[in-house]
Amino acid sequence: MHKFGKIIVKHRKLILIIAIILLIPSILGYKATRVNYDILTYLPNTIKTVQGEDILSEDFNMGAYSIVVIDNMSTKDMLKLEDKIKDEIDNVELCASVADVVGEQIPIEMIPDNLRDKVYKDGSTLMIVTFKDAISSDETLASIEKLRNITDERCKISGMSATLLDTKKLSESEVAIYVIIAVVICLIILQLALDSFVAPILLLLNIGFAIIYNMGTNIILGEISYITKAISAVLQLGVTMDFAIFLYHSYMAEKKENPNIEEAMAIAIGKTMTSVVGSSLTTIAGFLALCSMNLTLGKDIGIVMAKGVLFGLICVVTVLPALILTFNKSIEKTKHKEILPKFKHVSDFVIKHYKILAVVFVVILPIAYYGYSHTEVYYKLDSSLPETLPSVSANNEVIEKFKIVSPEMLLVSSDLSNSEVNKMLDEIEKVDGIDWTLSLSKFSEAGIPEEMLPDDVVNKLKNDKYQIIILNSTYEMATDELNAQIAKVNEIIAKYDDKAILAGEGPLMNDLVEVADHDFNSVNVFSIVIIFFLMFFVLKSISLPVILICIIEFAIFINMGIPYYTNVTLPFVASIVIGTIQLGATIDYAILITTKYIIERKAGKTKHEAIDFAVSTSVNSIVVSGLCFFGATFGVGVYSNIEMIGSLCTLMGRGAIISVITVVLMLPAFLMIFDKLICKTTLGMKNVVKE
Repeated sequence: MHKFGKIIVKHRKLILIIAIILLIPSILGYKATRVNYDILTYLPNTIKTVQGEDILSEDFNMGAYSIVVIDNMSTKDMLKLEDKIKDEIDNVELCASVADVVGEQIPIEMIPDNLRDKVYKDGSTLMIVTFKDAISSDETLASIEKLRNITDERCKISGMSATLLDTKKLSESEVAIYVIIAVVICLIILQLALDSFVAPILLLLNIGFAIIYNMGTNIILGEISYITKAISAVLQLGVTMDFAIFLYHSYMAEKKENPNIEEAMAIAIGKTMTSVVGSSLTTIAGFLALCSMNLTLGKDIGIVMAKGVLFGLICVVTVLPALILTFNKSIEKTKHKEILPKFKHVSDFVIKHYKILAVVFVVILPIAYYGYSHTEVYYKLDSSLPETLPSVSANNEVIEKFKIVSPEMLLVSSDLSNSEVNKMLDEIEKVDGIDWTLSLSKFSEAGIPEEMLPDDVVNKLKNDKYQIIILNSTYEMATDELNAQIAKVNEIIAKYDDKAILAGEGPLMNDLVEVADHDFNSVNVFSIVIIFFLMFFVLKSISLPVILICIIEFAIFINMGIPYYTNVTLPFVASIVIGTIQLGATIDYAILITTKYIIERKAGKTKHEAIDFAVSTSVNSIVVSGLCFFGATFGVGVYSNIEMIGSLCTLMGRGAIISVITVVLMLPAFLMIFDKLICKTTLGMKNVVKE
């Protein structure tokens, strides 16, 4: 490691030149990486509803649709608007409204009541626009933008694609501010914690290199989710800052012993490599555990963040030493007294009160776990967006005025006769929460034969394989009522066509709930197992990995239990990934104290002496690291208008502080209590001093 350090020091100018040059392809890669704003696309392809979406897209060119609410417009003008939409937006496959049925001559009042009431209310009527490409495709989002430009204030555009477009605009307007907030808060914390005004700037600049490299190499993934894009930079900043702080502290300590700054840095690089490689592996493993999720959003976040930690480590031992040596004089000229307290008496307090702290742990644990296991989550995706967005406002109007809450697309065989379809729909309409159904057979039943309907409407609802039936539920998306209703509808349609598929947002959300519930348990178990085995090899102990994981899981229970006791409902993504992120990102705090405790015990110190040394020499680094993690994420959580992002960042920031407090107070108490067991189950500790 020392030889590696010498190589870095010798070629520091070349390293900086290469580092700066590499920023160019990284920035280009960052700009070229597509961002996906649709979480539903991360559902497994094996799910029947996902296959149904593919059929709608491939067989009917109905990749997406939007319901447009039109206020006070004549049928003549509606028909003109339809023609304009079809002519000017290539991606539009179908544009239809009640005007297509009645034409310019027949008053809307002549339509049968049971149909008119569904599409006409208080001067407002509906137009459905379908798009050839998928819900979240760039083409569809661009089409929604064009549709908004073509229509005027009398038209409100609802639908999933419109919501995704607004999410995209909001996210793009906020991402840069997230980074600014994180950098400013971290800079303030580092100015208080370090002994130079220039050093914090260099540490942040170094991590900036790593973040740009990470974001640029995301192009190899093809695309990333907007959640990953929004949180990865601030999360990488928070998680890898302790690597940089360790190198800086190590360098400053070596400089006191060795006036040759190049030799001091070479030694510091070697020590940093030895110390942080093990802890970075556990962090990387924690993020990679997200790849075990069936919802492939976990893989998206996991790979990007694991890659980010790796880039952070590489930059800390290459770019940062080059920066520090280049600006060494500036660092010395701007030296000041460290303002952050040294927390000198923490170890004394912990050792003196370790039994009380253990009792506190036992008392809080069931309370925290109860809150953790009862925290409520929501799955309705637009619930995380501001009510003022155009799409959210339009969605609400469609629900309130026309009671179109959860429209679904039923794909059944085209061989089913009108009488069979109507019989099936009669059964479906009796299911609680089904407001109405619409099919070609229904028009025939109402006295409007297929021959009277426009050919493009008929062709878009029926082909040689399938016919489309539209169902509307009055139940909210992703609720227990809707999920039960979907199960009942699937039972009914199976009697008439065992290959029928119920597709649409509601069924997709139902599958999302099932997949997410499975992922919540599996990803936590997987992350615990993989980190346990890594710590087993790093610490060479059976008991210590169990103790350390229990400590961090205790912190996770508290963090995730707080929303229950404060009556806060979390977005489902936050509930799934936060435990794994907090475990992987903050287990390093516990490893730092534990490693020093093991070394001191092996050196012949008593457990009191070993723990006193481990805590007193680690607490400052842990506090600074935790504060940086908090600073990088919590401010974003407060600022963000996207609740999905805000909740994740708030949980990460709060979790960092809770983990710091738990590790500093509870871990030493556990080491005191289980010292004999640890000595018996840890390699090389059987002959240490007994007490």
